[in-house]
Amino acid sequence: MAKLKVKNVGPIKDGFNSSDGFIDFRGVTVFIGNQGSGKSTIAKLYSTFTWLEKALVRGDFTDRYLMQYSRFKKHLAYQNLSNYINSNSFIEYHGDAYDMVYQNGQFNVIAKPGKSEYLFPKIMYVPAERNFVSSLERPDLIRRLPLPLYSFLNEYEDAKKQINEKIKLPIGNSSFEHRKHSNKSFIIGSDYELELIEASSGFQSLVPLILVTKHLVDTIKNNSSDTRKEISREEEEKIRRTVLKMFEGKSITEDVLSVVLKSISAKFKYNNFINIVEEPEQNLFPESQRNVLFELLKYKNEGIDNKLIITTHSPYIINFLSISIQAKYLKDKIQKLDDSEKFIQKLDKIIPENCEVSNNQVIVYQLLENGSISILPSDTGIPSDNNFLNQYLKIGNEQFDALLELEEEL
Repeated sequence: MAKLKVKNVGPIKDGFNSSDGFIDFRGVTVFIGNQGSGKSTIAKLYSTFTWLEKALVRGDFTDRYLMQYSRFKKHLAYQNLSNYINSNSFIEYHGDAYDMVYQNGQFNVIAKPGKSEYLFPKIMYVPAERNFVSSLERPDLIRRLPLPLYSFLNEYEDAKKQINEKIKLPIGNSSFEHRKHSNKSFIIGSDYELELIEASSGFQSLVPLILVTKHLVDTIKNNSSDTRKEISREEEEKIRRTVLKMFEGKSITEDVLSVVLKSISAKFKYNNFINIVEEPEQNLFPESQRNVLFELLKYKNEGIDNKLIITTHSPYIINFLSISIQAKYLKDKIQKLDDSEKFIQKLDKIIPENCEVSNNQVIVYQLLENGSISILPSDTGIPSDNNFLNQYLKIGNEQFDALLELEEEL
């Protein structure tokens, strides 16, 4: 399980208020807090360090190369984090294959034993600005967009190319269809058909998120010979030439070459999916927020090592996550019964199948405006209702009561 300790980086000051200060990233990890409190900062740092770890294991560069601060800062700049670092900044990352520490202007990388057992993840950062990729004809022509948005755009375009049928969407009775002959995308309902760029902002936010998630999960799950790789054909040929040069002047059969190439190419295939989503509730009605969360949980559950990281402002996301946890608790109890099938059918009518999540797989962090981070308490494994998001609902109710009292005085 990956861990991250952060202090004095952007809006994060004291960091996580715990004995060791490490933020754990479990199967489902959620960050809640006000704008500018550091939710995205933590998510982007996690995305950056997990990618750096994968690149180190794969051999894209050496730890000595990365330990030059200017090169480390270049990777922070990809997520627009380089200016968040100051002389007091401290970052410590513990992964499966490497530990990394930034302190006092120095970046250190420490290899861990057992790197051969490392599972290569596909890491996808889904930015809040994702509406751009579906609301404009040629978003790739716009300058100075955040770099992660360009990466997301590439994945979105790849996902559309693989679509050969209508995709059911978790909003009402609607579907998505991409027509390759015209290169246009459509939202189709029971009595309407709209081009995606004409659809509501909710659809424009939802479609790229669902399509990219589905495409990447399916890619990893299939794990076939045509599984998508992170390298181009040109790069594959470069690897082949490198291997041949290694054996230059020596007799090597095609079978031996094939084994060596297979061993190397295995480092470019994905074993699991880390889905980092900013504001899945964006522009969505509460019912649609529920459906989108359940859809993301379903895709997360497609692989035992998959992870879902969420930043959110929505109390509904936390409440529906609690429902998913309770459903998993009941499902585990039901499966021990002799007549389990009857109760499983009842459970599936309440919450869609495979959307449940175990309470020990979920952790919710609250980010305070003073730059500190706390863990949201859980009651019997379910996130507490006494969280920042619900507190503001309570404040609204108290203000309304105060107005009624004033009305009585008048």
